[in-house]
Amino acid sequence: MVACNGATLNNQQPEVVSLTVSVAASLQDAMKAIKVLYTKETPDVTIIYNFASSGSLQQQIEQGAPVDVFISAAPKQMNDLEYKGLLVQGTRQSLVNNQVVLVSPKEETGISNFKDLTSDNISKIAMGDPESVPAGQYAKEVLTSLNLFEQLKPKLVFGKDVRQVLSYVETGNVDAGLVYATDAKLSNQVKIVATAPPESYSRIIYPVAVLKESKNPDLANQFVQFIIGDSAKTVFLRYGFIMVDN
Repeated sequence: MVACNGATLNNQQPEVVSLTVSVAASLQDAMKAIKVLYTKETPDVTIIYNFASSGSLQQQIEQGAPVDVFISAAPKQMNDLEYKGLLVQGTRQSLVNNQVVLVSPKEETGISNFKDLTSDNISKIAMGDPESVPAGQYAKEVLTSLNLFEQLKPKLVFGKDVRQVLSYVETGNVDAGLVYATDAKLSNQVKIVATAPPESYSRIIYPVAVLKESKNPDLANQFVQFIIGDSAKTVFLRYGFIMVDN
């Protein structure tokens, strides 16, 4: 039986296509602002964001979640998907860089550097779970490089993504947290007390790529080109990201 398609044929509106974009949590504010710009230029494409930790998003994709574009906060998750043949070849780009900073609640006065975390006055330090959250992996690298990780282990509280870590610090549930510089910049409830030495952790690169399962790979790649373009670059810079030269 053939379904009647008359209603579609008579409809003068262009068909609206949806793209599902899975994005590392630390990018959500910048990507929401970019969506506004993209929608103005491309009104017949609807962007649906899925924000979570890169590890969770990678798992969802491997389990068959219908995702068109993936942006992770570290190369590892993208590499894993690439090895499994889940990316459209030639669409992967390095998008932006970031930095690791140590933050405390605004009124906290007992912390001015990473060494202060060993003080008996500091009982809880938040960071992302190093097993699944890139921000946690970078934080672990920093603390290990500074010979502090093993000593601080009993104080560590792991968050499911970097935004949860930031929230723990904002609410005063922890004494300090390790987050991205861009997250710290967004909050007026925390202060940056130290910036991690660049040599203490792997360079933070956010890669983006189109997924093989995409039903609209051309449109998905067009979206990737938009977010590495000049309009989006202005937004990323405004939110404190550092641009990558592809």
